Parts: sequence; structure tokens; C-alpha cells
Amino acid sequence: MKTSKYILYSVLCTFVLFLASCEPRGLQQEDVFISEDKVAELTADGQVYNLNDFLDQFMTEEGSFHSDTCPYRDRSYDATHGIYLYSVDTLPVNGPGIYIRGRITTDDYAGNFYKSMVIQQIVGGQQQNLRISVDLGSSAGMYQIGQEILIRCNGLAVGRYANQPQLCVPSYNNNIYAMNASQKVGWCPGRIQGSVFRGATRMIGTPDISKLQYDELTLTELYTQIKKQPTANATDMDAVRKMDGRLVRLKDVHFNGKYDDNGTLKNCDTTNPDTIGGGGANVFAPSTQNIGYPQSRLLQDQGSSTIMCSNSEYAKFAYFYLPGADKTGIAQCSNFEGTVTGILGWYLDKAETLKKNELTGYEWSVTPRGIPGIGAVNDIVMYYQGDESAPWVPKEYDPKDR
Repeated sequence: MKTSKYILYSVLCTFVLFLASCEPRGLQQEDVFISEDKVAELTADGQVYNLNDFLDQFMTEEGSFHSDTCPYRDRSYDATHGIYLYSVDTLPVNGPGIYIRGRITTDDYAGNFYKSMVIQQIVGGQQQNLRISVDLGSSAGMYQIGQEILIRCNGLAVGRYANQPQLCVPSYNNNIYAMNASQKVGWCPGRIQGSVFRGATRMIGTPDISKLQYDELTLTELYTQIKKQPTANATDMDAVRKMDGRLVRLKDVHFNGKYDDNGTLKNCDTTNPDTIGGGGANVFAPSTQNIGYPQSRLLQDQGSSTIMCSNSEYAKFAYFYLPGADKTGIAQCSNFEGTVTGILGWYLDKAETLKKNELTGYEWSVTPRGIPGIGAVNDIVMYYQGDESAPWVPKEYDPKDR
């Protein structure tokens, strides 16, 4: 009997050890975050392009679908100047590897960068940037702000949506119920499937937000570097596209309480931002009744220079009052001044306006990634009459507080 017990114990111990040996190894840092040596190994089959060189090499003006049986959406092409606001260039699946790398400058938690991100690369001390359209919800959980990534672009596409360059995939829109549907049916940049993006992407090192480069400047300084109102020609459009996605920190600005209503500047009012007719509400982004176009509120310096602060109606702070605004109106807006940080952009989705060179009202914008208490970073820092002991404290619109 004793012998049988010993044999049983021996078998059980062997079985337990066998199970232990089958237990998966826990992830190590090197399994998730690759080193520079690994980058060199992975990219040995091709080339790592600087972001601007990548656009110059692979993003053509007309793209791959301009002469397709089903071409781009109707509002894409300005035949007068030969400019496409929407384009898609497919990248080869086979052949040498096509790689880009950059550090993520955005965070999708606050809602302004839903299923999208921007990466930054520093070349010769200057920023180069590129938007990425990717079908990932809560992407910042994995791809955090400050994380450098390497992307193998073979099989993907590069194109422009409303003149803004981005890494993407081809997408055909056939929504006959959309607003101005006849202008929107056709090819345009679409979101990269999440699993495809994860398969093509490697994280280099661990996230380091301190390595992001901000261009800190006043509006006057900004408009010495870029044209406030570009003209309809290939040179200006190329400059606009290369400046898109830039991470800026605008100094000495305040919200002046105005918004753009189809090219006309109007004062914000105290209407309910969640109702039809509430588009002028004195909050960051009142409802568009789910049409979904970006909402803009005007920033101004102490002079006459202005820039749009662009936000999504789906942002978590969309219905928060502008700094200095409240249920009584916008009288105190000019008393709250400071800095607004975010992603620079110039959005134009109608070729007809470009064709006629009627670009008044189409201004540069800055899109913040978060405000105090909402988002990974606080991009709006303002004080009452310059008193640092009296910072702007965000307050949400309350329909009961009237």
C-alpha cells in the first residue's frame, strides 16, 4: 500500500510540474516596447521616411481614384486650380517596407480626437506631423500621448480629408440620406481597422510626454510663419498641408465671445446648446443635431489677430461655458487671458469655395486635447485679468440654472 501511495505522489507531482511548465510567460517590457536595435532590425527590408518626405513620395494631388468608375465625392475637386481636397493614394502591399515613425501628440479621452490621432517627428529641430485615422475606441488606453510608434504602411493608404493629410484606408461613402448627400457620395479617406493598425504598429520605448515639442508663439508670430488666409494655388495648399497637425501653444489670447456662422461672425448667446437653434450658445461646441461638423469659437489677442478654437459636439466638455462666459452672456470673456494649446489645422471641405477663391471665414484653427479636469492634458490655461490666484474654473451649462 505504501508503495502505491509513493507512486501516486510521484505521478501527481510530475503532473503539477507539467502544468506549471505550460503556464504562459508573463509579458515583459521588451515584449511590448521595442528598442532602437529592434527598430533597425524590423525596418531592414525597406526605408523609414520622414513624415514630410512620406507625403511627397506617396501622396499625389489626384490620388488613385480620380478616374475610377466611382470617383471621389463631388465636392472634392477644384478644376480651376487643379486641387483635390479629398484624395486617396493606395500604398503597395509587397516590395520594400514603407515605414514612418512619430510620437503621439493627442489623446482621445476628452473626445476631440475620436478614432484618430496625430504623430509628431522632429527633423532638424522642426516639427513634422501627420494625422492617422484609425477605428479604435479609447485608443489612448494602448497608444498613450507621448508614445513613439513605428508603422509599416504597406497595404494602407495616404490621402486628404478636407485638405488635411492622413494615414488611412480607402473608403466609399454611399450614404444617400446624408446632408448634401449628392456632394458626398464617392471615395475618401477612411479609418484603418483596429486589428490591422495594431498589426502594423510597434511601440518604441515607453511613453514620454516630456519629449513632445510645442511651438510657443503669439498669433502675430504665427501669422508671420503661415498665411492667415491661403490662396487657391498648389504652393499655398502644399504649405497648408505640411503645417497641418502642428502642436502649438498660443500665448496671450482670450475668447472674444464670437463664433463663425457660415462665414459671418456673430456674438455667442445664452440659448440652450442642446436645442435646434442653439448653435450660437456660449459654450465650446453646441449641438449640430448630429450633422457632426466641427464647432468653432474665436480666440483673439490684444490686437485684431484671431484664430478659431475648434471642438467636436461630442467632446466631454462641449457644453462647458467658454472662459468668462456664463448664464448671463459673454461680458467677462475678454477678462480671461492666457494660453491655448492644441493641434493646428485648416479644414476646407468644399471645392467650390476654393474654385472661386472665396476663403473668407475659412481660418486656421487650434483643437485642444482637454481642459482642466477633463483629458490627459490641460490645454486651456487662463486667469482673470492676469491674476494667477484667479484661474478659470470650467463650468458646464445647466438648463435648470437660468
